[in-house]
Amino acid sequence: MAIVAEVLVETLAKAGVERVWGVTGDSLNGITNAIRTTKGLAWMHVRHEESAAFAAGAEAHLTGTLAVCAGSCGPGNLHLINGLYDCHRSRVPVLAIAAQIPSQEVGSNYFQETSPEHLFKECSHYVGVITQAEQMPTVLGIAMRTALTKRGVAVIVLSGDVALRKCPSPALELGILTSQSAVVPSLAELEQAASILNSAKKVVILGGAGCQGSHTELLATAAKLKSPIVHALRGKEFIEYDNPYDVGMTGLLGFSSGYHAMMNCDALLMLGTDFPYRQFYPPKAKIIQIDVRGEQIGRRTDVALGLVGTVKETLDKLQPLLEDKRDASYLEKCRDHYAKTRADLDDLAVGEPGKKPIHPQFVAKVLDEVAADDAVFAFDVGTPTIWAARYLHMNGKRRLLGSLNHGSMANALPQALGAQAAYPGRQVITLSGDGGLAMLLGDLLTLRQHSLPVKLVVFHNDTLGFVELEMKAAGLVDFGTELVNPNFAELANTTGVLGIHVESPEELEPALRKALAHNGPTLVDVVVNRQELSMPPTISAQEALGFSLYMLRAVMSGRGDEVIDLAKTNLFR
Repeated sequence: MAIVAEVLVETLAKAGVERVWGVTGDSLNGITNAIRTTKGLAWMHVRHEESAAFAAGAEAHLTGTLAVCAGSCGPGNLHLINGLYDCHRSRVPVLAIAAQIPSQEVGSNYFQETSPEHLFKECSHYVGVITQAEQMPTVLGIAMRTALTKRGVAVIVLSGDVALRKCPSPALELGILTSQSAVVPSLAELEQAASILNSAKKVVILGGAGCQGSHTELLATAAKLKSPIVHALRGKEFIEYDNPYDVGMTGLLGFSSGYHAMMNCDALLMLGTDFPYRQFYPPKAKIIQIDVRGEQIGRRTDVALGLVGTVKETLDKLQPLLEDKRDASYLEKCRDHYAKTRADLDDLAVGEPGKKPIHPQFVAKVLDEVAADDAVFAFDVGTPTIWAARYLHMNGKRRLLGSLNHGSMANALPQALGAQAAYPGRQVITLSGDGGLAMLLGDLLTLRQHSLPVKLVVFHNDTLGFVELEMKAAGLVDFGTELVNPNFAELANTTGVLGIHVESPEELEPALRKALAHNGPTLVDVVVNRQELSMPPTISAQEALGFSLYMLRAVMSGRGDEVIDLAKTNLFR
């Protein structure tokens, strides 16, 4: 008779799971030993459990299938929590195995004792505690089905001694674990939506991640409505490409064209998006929101009509009810604005030979040009997210990974681990901040250990750049943001990862091409301008006042040279 751990691992393998990410420990010994003897299932040893959760989340995001991570009892599974929050808020199917102390000691304040059933509640749809061998198949099955059907995290809590007990049940056959079911509003609701859209003169579409797989229907709807399409960042990879109606993003990371298109419309059609920033919604437009998750409708802005439905199927049924508008003047105005905005952004992404430090926009622009058509990009929170949003071009094959709902530092490297393991033949490239890279720097070693040829591009500016910008906008002299960093290329070389250091613009493209051609992991350490500003598409009076106060306070505190550098960087290129 097989033991619990063996039945658990066999169930994962039968369900198509190919790897488990984690850091081993004595409470996981039964599970890791079962993985060792199971063909087709790999133990992916990382240096920090947070990286394990991020890696599993990236794998789940890209493949749409269940990914798994594990942590040993106490601190081991506690380290999973931040990465699991990101997985859960990104709605990707991840199973976490939280090992527990010996079952007979639970409740005695034993060494490393915690209460995973309480700790993981807020970052999961389900937490199942297994105390008996007979429970395991049922609890595991519920957890796996929950993660897949609800698109989020499920956790099983298992003591190491229970994992070693005899299991009376065989491995589960879970059957169909994903649902492609369509949800469509009623005809009466669709007619009401069509009435609002047909009577409006300036319709704008705002699309998000829920538009995945709906590109044809989205463009056909925009064609009828003569509607500009604005996308949220999570929708960029599914909406931006081959799209004559695209006018860019809005929000703190976006373009003025996307902002003005939305703010001046008289009807806004929201499709599969939970765009969070209230100040960027139009104050007077009639808003229709379509989302398969009804609980998201109306929670960011007031809506005239909310429809529960999947985007692809709902648009397919809505289109015959829409009038083919003749007046395309607002669409043309918005497209012209976008073309000018795009040109202005490209003017900022320049690199004059010998002129240091390098503009970070130039790094993102060149990286976009030299990367493969099917590259997977993972970008850190902060200014790398801004440069990715503005300068990486999607084409229907490229993919994007970020911490876009949870907003956690240090996500890019571990997400790249998961992406590269899932797609060993594709380019996986990070846009890493020096602060983000340093936070989980230990997993640089994981690249070498598993021979994962990830290409890390580090935006090295010796500061927590986005936080510094936020302080300046609030009128504060930046404090506590400075980083004392090494030459990351030299550090990478000591680990067996190819390191390349770049300081001048003319060195950048050859360095990136060399990195991408290298048959192994590579780190390109690019020294970029610390004083680069990344302005949102609209500046409030309070923010303008904040910058004025910052400059005054900086001069008065003896840091006037920074104000001069700021002006040189952003006004005199």
